[in-house]
Parts: sequence; C-alpha cells; structure tokens
Amino acid sequence: MWESKNIETNTIHGGKKSQGEFGTLSTPIYQTSTFVFDNVQQGAQRFAGEDGGHMYSRLGNPTVEELEARMALLEGTEAAAAFGSGMGAVSSAVLALLKAGDHLVTSHRLYGCTFALFNHQLPALGIEVSFVDLADEQALRAAIRPNTKVIYGETPINPCMTVIDLDTVAAIARQHDLTTVIDNTFMSPILQRPASHGIDLVLHSATKYLNGHGDVVAGILCGPGELIDRIKMTTRKDMGAVMSPHDAWLVIRGLKTLHLRMQRHGENGQLVAEYLQDHDAVEKVYYPGLPNHPGHALLGRQMRGAGGVMAFELKGSFEQAVAFINKLQMCKRAVSLGDAETLIQHPASMTHSTYEPEELAEAGISRTLIRLAVGLENAQDIVADLGQALSVAR
Repeated sequence: MWESKNIETNTIHGGKKSQGEFGTLSTPIYQTSTFVFDNVQQGAQRFAGEDGGHMYSRLGNPTVEELEARMALLEGTEAAAAFGSGMGAVSSAVLALLKAGDHLVTSHRLYGCTFALFNHQLPALGIEVSFVDLADEQALRAAIRPNTKVIYGETPINPCMTVIDLDTVAAIARQHDLTTVIDNTFMSPILQRPASHGIDLVLHSATKYLNGHGDVVAGILCGPGELIDRIKMTTRKDMGAVMSPHDAWLVIRGLKTLHLRMQRHGENGQLVAEYLQDHDAVEKVYYPGLPNHPGHALLGRQMRGAGGVMAFELKGSFEQAVAFINKLQMCKRAVSLGDAETLIQHPASMTHSTYEPEELAEAGISRTLIRLAVGLENAQDIVADLGQALSVAR
C-alpha cells in the first residue's frame, strides 16, 4: 500500500491494497454477501477473530475495506468505517458512545435529521442532550455536566455556515475527558482535517463531496483504530447500517477527482458569494470566504478553503423566496450538495423541516433563508441564472 505526503496524490493512489487476481487498475467490486471457508475450523477461527479473512459482507468486505483505508489516510486517522448512509454513521457513532443517563452537548444548529435524532430519539433512550452555540466557548463550557460524555458538531454548520474553532473544542473536551465527533461533510479532507486539530471522530455523508456525482447514499466515520473497531462490531453490525460493495466502489471512483472538484467548487463558491453579497435583493450572505463572515479568520489555520456551500437571506417575503427558487432554470431544486450540478433548497420547509418554529428561530433559520450548493458549471452561468430569478425578489 503506497502513500504520498500530498493529499492530492493520495486521493488517487493512497490506501489501494491490491489490483485483485487479474491486476485490474480499477478496484475490484467484491459483490458477494458471504465468503466460503476451506473447512469448519477456518470458519470458527474467523468468527473468533483469530483469522483475518472474511465471513459475511455485513461484517466486512474487501471493496468496502479499501474505501475505509483510503478515507483513514485522507483524514489522517488510524482507521475508518463505512456506512449505508451519513445518518447510519451518526447514529452508530453516538449510540456506541452513549447509554441511558449520559449527556451529549451539541450545536443548536444541525442538519435536520441529526437534530431529529438528538432531539427525539436519544431522549427516548434516556440520553440527555443540550443544544448550544458551539462557536461560543463560554456557552460550551457552561453546558458540560458531570455525566457529559460527547461533544458533537458540524463545521461549517448546516445551513447557516457557522464555523467552529476545532482547537478550542478539542481542548475543552480533553479537560473533561470527553469524546469529540465532528461532521466534516461540507469541507471534505481536502479543505479540513479535524483529527489534526485533536478531534476524535470525523464523520462524512459520503453522499456529498466524497462521491461527487449524486448517485450514492453513504457515510464514513474516521478515528482511532480501537474505537472504530468497536463501532464496527457493535452498533454498525447489530443495526446493519452497512455500505454495499458497489456503493463503496462508486465513492472510491469519486475520490480520484475530489481535489480537483473541491478546487472548482471553492472558486465558483467565492464568485457566487461575492455576487450575491452585492445584489440589492439579498439581505445577507453566509459564506466563510467573505471577509465579514465570523469564521473567515479560521481560513488558513483550520480550513484550506471556504468550499461550495453558502446560505443567503432575501430582503423580500417568504412568498418571494419561493418565487425566486421556482424561477431558476439551470440551478436544480434539490436537497444534498457536492454534485456537479448547482443545487438550491429552502431549509425551513425541506432539510430542517423537523425543527419547530421556535427551534428554527433559535437556530437562525428564517423563512427567507436559502441554501445554495454551488456546482461545477461555469460560474458566469450560475450567476446569470441567479440574477434572472432574483428579479422577482427585488
């Protein structure tokens, strides 16, 4: 297994174990549910953990394991675990770390399904959850209790692009012997590597930038070998949130162009954000690449770029926001991000519809907030489409 000091090269070559029986350049897809044993003794040894061979694809598959090795290398961790969805990774991680009576501290802004899991499912299991502003050091410190076990966050946060200082979060966690989990979906390892800032577990919806083509639903969790192994053999195994070999192959394929795509997403994102900021129909733009964004100071120290996702508030009404989105021609009305196409959605009625009105207000998600995931098209075409649609919001 070969690796480079440069992440751009590692997206192509790093973590590749073998070319299979026939020396294929592309990673083989081991599309099998089960594996044959030479004899009963060998099967018993594998189930006892005494043999490194494979047993059943829910427990481990060579194609999936190659993706895991690649992602661990890219994120700079000892190991990684692949899941059937990003939410499979989220739920498997927190349920492996928490039990009834424990306490989780998380952000008051989160992806809608993560918020629903934390706000509804975890309390039903006897797990306490506090939602605070993780960008506020004092608020984070004040939220920690004797039974706190985990700090969970996203950075930038979906959808308002709040940036969390990972060094600060990791330092506070170490003081209290807490496990940190950070969703790195919006940045990818090309633009941000949370483990290098002391974060324990790094999470991705591999559906997004890692795959990059809108044809996979998948999740990745990267972290210490012992903890990842425990998650694989408990919550992932028992809840069955596993990735298929074919989906693993599709994500591996996407990784080969990840560094090029992230560069283009970022270049387009910066141009579009600057255009929106200057438009008279736009009240405010949330994008770390703009100097007036509170997280802009972390560019260079924590993030190598601002990425391709942003949010913006229109000056008009909810009805005008709806009319604006409906008037777009090239930009696609769809949730998700990281695809070649530019995608736009309305968080309050789509991805964050699990929030109650007062929860939306607390999270700063208004009815005129729009999230834009800038694609790989020519930036001037994206701007032109936004411009013709913004005419209804003037």
